[in-house]
Amino acid sequence: MQLPGEGVWGPPADHDTALAVLRKAVEVGVTLIDTADSYGPYVSEELIREALAPQGHPYPDDVVIATKAGLTRQGPGVWTPLGQPAYLRQEVEMSLRRLGLERIDLFQLHRIDPAYPVADQVGELKALQDEGKIRHIGLSEVSVADLKEAEQTAEIVSVQNLYNLANRQSEELLDHCTAHGIGFIPWFPLNTGKLSGDSGPLAEVAANHDASPSQLALAWLLKRSPVVLPIPGTKSVEHVVDNTAAAGIELSDEEYDALEQAGRKAEEEGA
Repeated sequence: MQLPGEGVWGPPADHDTALAVLRKAVEVGVTLIDTADSYGPYVSEELIREALAPQGHPYPDDVVIATKAGLTRQGPGVWTPLGQPAYLRQEVEMSLRRLGLERIDLFQLHRIDPAYPVADQVGELKALQDEGKIRHIGLSEVSVADLKEAEQTAEIVSVQNLYNLANRQSEELLDHCTAHGIGFIPWFPLNTGKLSGDSGPLAEVAANHDASPSQLALAWLLKRSPVVLPIPGTKSVEHVVDNTAAAGIELSDEEYDALEQAGRKAEEEGA
């Protein structure tokens, strides 16, 4: 969940609204809160603790907090990989402090840094897991080959890649995760490109369900595979409620196929 300012840098434009968004998400049934140390940097983690575990109170029992490290920030919109094991250890320790946790449920390597062996980067997270500071390990923006290489060092329970109705560049990875029961967390899940116009399959299916194009984009992802866990970002309470309602939309096979074909066409056309 990205709550900081423009370029994912600095504090949110409205601090109180950011807290309200987080609290509403949990209130309407969201159980996975995904963030990263680089959002802000650090701002998002601090907001999550303030909203959900203020003044030393425990987090709600069913809420899973996932965070990431491996990207450093030099300014708005600037992201530089750093997978030095000592740095990753430091960031895990700092995330524990900022989030007010003794163990992070899901810690993800934000990017694999080509400057360091994968075994060293994942191995440091495995060491932290063995110390009880991380429960599960995940990866972000990887290929099937990257995932298999990382699995030689530690069990990987999830991957987080760009994937949506109009962008299927991680299709092979999603199929692999589906076959092996690995969680697939698509970021930027609401992108529909030109498909969100007033005409076409997306608008037609949305009208059939009295839903928005964004809700249909999420419903399509949820039907795409049982291992998909969308993480739509939002800055408003209203959108949190709308996004969550997408879980109640059941697409028919015909509707799913129509969206599938429209999405592939949009991707080919660069929508």
